Amino acid sequence: MILLLAVCFAAAAVGGIATRPSLEGWYSALAKPSWTPPGWLFGPVWTVLYACMALAAWLVWRTRGLAGAKRELALFAVQLALNVAWSWLFFGLRSPGLAFADIVLLLAAIAATTAAFGKVSTTAGLLFVPYLGWVAFAGVLNFAIWRMNV
Repeated sequence: MILLLAVCFAAAAVGGIATRPSLEGWYSALAKPSWTPPGWLFGPVWTVLYACMALAAWLVWRTRGLAGAKRELALFAVQLALNVAWSWLFFGLRSPGLAFADIVLLLAAIAATTAAFGKVSTTAGLLFVPYLGWVAFAGVLNFAIWRMNV
């Protein structure tokens, strides 16, 4: 479990490297919809979501073992990589359009991971549902910001 928490929070840290420098200047200057969540909300939400992702992956690993859960854990790795890529595309490259393309792929990967995890452990699948919902919301927000700033 500790290893999976470390992996998830390392992914968050790598994404944060791209995010932090753009928050005060570039991101704050973007036109955003009125329903954009306040900045302080993102840290706590992502902390809970990364912890839930790690717990879900651990439940799958614990149930099937590494050899028996290769497909599920590969999907987990893909979605985590796409998650990190989004931060680098949106904040690092300052490209909401490319980030939106990534988030569409990310949503598909999260949905596939949720379904695959759910077949192994109902709890693991359910732990991914809030993440899927948040990223779906983030996708709509990403799209709105992209369109408002072209």
